[in-house]
Amino acid sequence: MRPTREPRVTLDDLLEVVLNKGAVLHLDLIVAVADIPLIGVSIRAAVAGMETMLEYGMMRDWDEATRAWAERSVVRRALDLREDEGVVRRMSGGHLLTEGVYQGWRPGTVYLTDQRLVVLRAEPREILWQTELSGVRSMRLKTERTVGGEDRPRLELTLADGRRELLSAKEPETLCDLITRACAGRLTPALPPGPVTDEEPPLAEGHLWYQEPRRSGPVWRGGTARLTSRGLTWKSPLDARPALVLPTTDLAGVRRVPGHGPAGEGSVLVVTTAGGEDVRLAAGDPGLWVRRLEAARPVVTAG
Repeated sequence: MRPTREPRVTLDDLLEVVLNKGAVLHLDLIVAVADIPLIGVSIRAAVAGMETMLEYGMMRDWDEATRAWAERSVVRRALDLREDEGVVRRMSGGHLLTEGVYQGWRPGTVYLTDQRLVVLRAEPREILWQTELSGVRSMRLKTERTVGGEDRPRLELTLADGRRELLSAKEPETLCDLITRACAGRLTPALPPGPVTDEEPPLAEGHLWYQEPRRSGPVWRGGTARLTSRGLTWKSPLDARPALVLPTTDLAGVRRVPGHGPAGEGSVLVVTTAGGEDVRLAAGDPGLWVRRLEAARPVVTAG
């Protein structure tokens, strides 16, 4: 390659080439006085746009560190984080406003810290809703039909004062699991965190029917239930996400009830939550599930 002169080339053309394709500079310079070399300069440099640099594997560590620092700074200012507070996870979502004249969903970003759960709107900046994690008494995933007729899981929280709040989230199951861990004090703050991959052997797993509440009336649906020490989940093979998530801390009681269910006579069992709600399930072996659920319930000691 030899340098060429093109009078029609403008500065914009030069910048476009440098940003999109990049340029490599090799410069060896010797500064001499009276034919005596005094200073040597050797430069090897690559000049390109950041996208081109990252495409060729250059400056990735610097880029990731800088972006993470900028993200933490923006989040800290937006949420007005406390001195010892750290962000655990954030995702798009919203809060259902049920008080006042206006009632409806208010979209924003859901932030989970090691102390609070916050729904923040960026423009204009406003904290739409927040609660201390210490004030969360129970939670579950609740399926709700949208205006367009689509069933979507929402995160229903029961607070210490008895109020119930409904949140939407991009990853409701992940958020529910992280809040469960945070409330149990087993979560280390990180931004951004890695995916939740830890699995534990189930206490019980198999086919169950779940009586899903709907506006037109409850409907029995068949699916797979999985009970672990952290909670009970139920998912239909037609659903992308579990329609039922009950942490073990929310299991207040379980009993069999008389009557006919999808699996026959006496197959229905009722799980009572800490919030006072009853969740109806049906099983081919209801006695086994009653014993497993009773064993998973937290032990309550008199103070």
